[in-house]
Amino acid sequence: MTAGSPVLTLRNVGAFYWRRTGYLKKNRFWALRDISFELHQGESLGVIGRNGAGKSTLLQLLAGVLRPDQGSLINHGAHVALLSLQIGFVPYLSGRQNAILSGLLLGMSRQEIEKKLNEIRDFSELGDFFDQPINVYSSGMKARLGFSVAFQLNPDVLLIDEVLGVGDAAFKEKSGQMMREKIRSEKTIVLVSHSPGTIRQLCDRAVWIDNGTTRAEGNTVEVLERYSEFIKNKEKPG
Repeated sequence: MTAGSPVLTLRNVGAFYWRRTGYLKKNRFWALRDISFELHQGESLGVIGRNGAGKSTLLQLLAGVLRPDQGSLINHGAHVALLSLQIGFVPYLSGRQNAILSGLLLGMSRQEIEKKLNEIRDFSELGDFFDQPINVYSSGMKARLGFSVAFQLNPDVLLIDEVLGVGDAAFKEKSGQMMREKIRSEKTIVLVSHSPGTIRQLCDRAVWIDNGTTRAEGNTVEVLERYSEFIKNKEKPG
């Protein structure tokens, strides 16, 4: 793929799931109704929207976890991966064993993940706990291990869902800085957030989705201005 060439193309994409409304009744709920945009090689694309706007469903579609129920989603030959923390963790296995398992579930080969085990142990700052079962870990230690594994991902397209820092204050600063460096690199990134400041700081271009539809796409500043105006009007009394 050359810089600037299309990586993912979405045209009028929609996705629904069945929602129970009674003992024997259920109806179709459209999480996404009409999403259209194109992701290009080497860019960082921010997806902004309120809670419930359909951002998580969109990430699952881009990752190939879900298929659209309408419209078209074209992957132009890219390996796409969703950054997910603590995926597949098993309490009675050690940090090392869970790192291998989690890496496999995230799409890495066993050889790739085993080469990076020392790096994962050092970055997670777990020390001797790396070879202890994770059921003795604190939640912060699990988060550090999860981030350290997920950070080894090197796909063509990396999907990030609000994960810019985890763990205690010191590790949050370190992990957040590392993730920002990855976003600012030549990698192709999709960052989902409800924070305009994060999108403005890190993304080349933005897409605003609301109620499952694309409300605006293009220049980051312009899209965020429209989004902020929309939020202000929503919050006005009366």
